[in-house]
Amino acid sequence: MKRLASFLLVLLVVVMAGCAQSGKPSYAGASSSPFIRANHQAADVLLQQMPGRGNTMLIATLVNVDALERSSTLGRLVSEQISARFTQAGQSMVEMKFRNNVYISQSQGELMLTRELHELAGTHNAQAVIVGSYGEGRDYVYINLKVIQPSTNMVLATHDYALPISDDVRMMLRTRRY
Repeated sequence: MKRLASFLLVLLVVVMAGCAQSGKPSYAGASSSPFIRANHQAADVLLQQMPGRGNTMLIATLVNVDALERSSTLGRLVSEQISARFTQAGQSMVEMKFRNNVYISQSQGELMLTRELHELAGTHNAQAVIVGSYGEGRDYVYINLKVIQPSTNMVLATHDYALPISDDVRMMLRTRRY
């Protein structure tokens, strides 16, 4: 009986290990997503370069460097995660999706044109705006983020980083029509 119980225990451990290594999505894997971690680390680098905390800020959707009028799920999601991290650090982030007078396209996100920058920043008394672009390489998506002071167009902080093109990232890069 003990032998059978030991065998079943070993079998159960082997089966569970096989399931864990099957590559299937899980809540545990999602909670430690390297995609989220990389975006939060990028925000942390920008925050370290910024003087003070608590300023009101805006963020634009990251755009495709080869077509500045276009974005993707990746551009919108990176912007959301950067904004979330800035909020966690005590910055006041204005949620642009609720604005009526800002260009918002469901398939492109909140793309900020330079001529709108000063007006939006003034309307919200924003001391800075986060902008960014991404370019797709063969193996990586290269991302550039900048924090800009809207009254002077001076760059206050900048960071470049890359995300490996996993299946998830590849899917987020596709431009979708909604």
